[in-house]
Amino acid sequence: MSPRPKKATDDQVFEGAVRVMVRRGPTELTLADIATEVGLTAGALVQRFGSKRGLLLALMERFAGSSGAMFASLRATDPSPLAAIYAYAHCMARMGETPDALAHHLGWLQQDLTDPDFRRLTVMQALATRRELQRLVAEAVKAGELQQTIAPARVARAIEVTVGGSLMAWAVHQKGTAKSWVHHDLDAVLRPLMRKSRRPRAKR
Repeated sequence: MSPRPKKATDDQVFEGAVRVMVRRGPTELTLADIATEVGLTAGALVQRFGSKRGLLLALMERFAGSSGAMFASLRATDPSPLAAIYAYAHCMARMGETPDALAHHLGWLQQDLTDPDFRRLTVMQALATRRELQRLVAEAVKAGELQQTIAPARVARAIEVTVGGSLMAWAVHQKGTAKSWVHHDLDAVLRPLMRKSRRPRAKR
């Protein structure tokens, strides 16, 4: 007898899991929550992934290997590599759509940093992201958007630190939106490095 067809693909399960993870922290999330989100039973998810931990590790493994595709998508929307860098920062700022959502993201980050299996995948994703940022910075230099004298590796690290730190600061102060907060801080880092002809004019 041939197996029954899956009612939801792995990608759909992962997308549903991410939606639920925004609403629930590590101690609250259950397989039943994810199953309900994607129209399956918890038993079906156990058969497919083994456990909640197995599902979350599979999700994290997918994330760890998707940085290149994500940046390619950002790059495809605008010919400017500098614009793609800002688009990346704005994507990260979505974690702060609400204070509760960011708190849940930080809860998941704690798991990612303390569990060896999750940490290994987190490091893979972080290194891949930094490589993509370094590539964008180098392209921005070549395109004449950033100064020729900058070191792409150092600037990529500064972007990574600025975006992450800005989100943490916004979580404390909660003034304006996370997106505007991150944009402002990234601007403070990148604007001095821009070629004068590429700097946006200040609004009067």
